Amino acid sequence: MTFYELYKAMEMKIPLDLRCEWDNDGIMCVDNLEKKVKRVLIALDVTADTVNHAIENSYDTIISHHPLVFRAQKAITPMSYTQDKLISLIQGKVGVMSFHTRLDAVKGGVNDALSSVLGLTDVTVDLADPIGRIGHTKETKELSQFAREVKDALGSPFVLYSGQEQVSKVYVVGGDGKDLIDNAVASGCDTIVTGRASYNTSIDASDMGINIIEAGHFYTENPVCKILKSMIKSIDATIVADIYCSNRIKAI
Repeated sequence: MTFYELYKAMEMKIPLDLRCEWDNDGIMCVDNLEKKVKRVLIALDVTADTVNHAIENSYDTIISHHPLVFRAQKAITPMSYTQDKLISLIQGKVGVMSFHTRLDAVKGGVNDALSSVLGLTDVTVDLADPIGRIGHTKETKELSQFAREVKDALGSPFVLYSGQEQVSKVYVVGGDGKDLIDNAVASGCDTIVTGRASYNTSIDASDMGINIIEAGHFYTENPVCKILKSMIKSIDATIVADIYCSNRIKAI
């Protein structure tokens, strides 16, 4: 299977029309669209470490969630960290494709994976914004207990939580979900689980009538890497697909 054939097959599973207008994803760079794909490295982010690992271990393709190139590049020189990675990738003959907000929104994507890891049931799509998910705990829980369960399920080094309500109806949005907190309130959810929310929003949680659990941007989105691996293997079982942990944020 060629690089372009793999991209089009992935696009069938993660449709372009689910992408937010402001987003930039898809094929990020490739030296040859017709090159054969044999080894794929899956990562949440295309960091310099991800690039070096791919080159040093003979991967021909990287598939990421966060786009390698988000803003337009006016030049290609080693003086820019993004452009320097692009140069290394082209020289190393490693192609990159990224699937961002459309992977958030697609059925079985980022937020369905997160809902599943958290053990939520009867999960539905937020009709006001297809990125969000609404699910239910199997029984009503104390906020501190549920926050602890979120931490353990995701392997987060810590979680932040605020609010006073018990937990039963949960709004889920991986990554930076502060823009969807109003949706969570409007949906009648008592809790929102996200990667990051603003300080003021978290402080105001009780006044808004909702609990907020912040479990880390990386940790709330990383479960989708296993989904990407399954997608690749379903397209072509002969492709070697491995997951690389691109997290650089540590906690003590």
